[in-house]
Amino acid sequence: MNSPSKKNWKSKLHDIIYEADTPAGKFFDVVLFIVIIASILLVMLESVNSIDKNYHNFLNISEWVITILFSIEYIARIITVKKPIRYITSFYGIIDLLSTIPKYISLIFGGVHALAALRALRLLRIFRILKLARYLGASNNLVTALKASRAKISVFLFAVIIIAIILGTIMYLVEGEENGFSNIPKSVYWCIVTLTTVGFGDIAPQTPLGQFIASLIMILGYGIIAVPTGIVSAEYTAQNKKNNNSQPNDSISLNSQSCENCLAENHKDKADYCYNCGEKLYS
Repeated sequence: MNSPSKKNWKSKLHDIIYEADTPAGKFFDVVLFIVIIASILLVMLESVNSIDKNYHNFLNISEWVITILFSIEYIARIITVKKPIRYITSFYGIIDLLSTIPKYISLIFGGVHALAALRALRLLRIFRILKLARYLGASNNLVTALKASRAKISVFLFAVIIIAIILGTIMYLVEGEENGFSNIPKSVYWCIVTLTTVGFGDIAPQTPLGQFIASLIMILGYGIIAVPTGIVSAEYTAQNKKNNNSQPNDSISLNSQSCENCLAENHKDKADYCYNCGEKLYS
């Protein structure tokens, strides 16, 4: 059994690390946000040879300082929850680990420290810092719309692939190897690049007939691009109507409390107990 003082100490540290509603929690999250930005900038600057050559020692020491701070934070997050394995295997737990270990691994394998750019994923915590939860509903609607559209989009993409193969084969027969269309796969590649209006310019038709077919493919590309957008937009509109009819306008909670037992978030404002496990939430 933990002593009352130890439990109180862990609870206070948990409030600072996991919650953004208290002054201490807000200050911790803002400092963490600044350190993450600084870490990403250091990794970017280190990739510039001229800067790394002149300031290598400073960049290396700064990276180690930030890595040690992240290590302390990671350990603190583990010891302040009742079930550490839940945090370790959670999305943020894995991201925190991946953003911490590259510098240690670089001691054995060179060049791995560049993976420290994964720390950018920690910026997702800004949703808690700035209380942007009200906008997460829109992103959830978009994900739902994409899932609902996957069958239609899959059929559409399959049709586009068939068109690209047919037109690519035709261009191979029309242009031939002397004009850069050396084989059917390369011709299909050119057709896909042209159809998507990317146009790298590494291969170009030379014959009048080939240029005419290419023009048709370009025009067809504009129409093709609009199709998946229309499919997803229709599903997104349907999801918005469904949610507006089923949920009241005041159903959004801006509470950033995290349960000490199960790490559940998105509790209702002024909630006393966790909706997931029933654990008492600290005020």
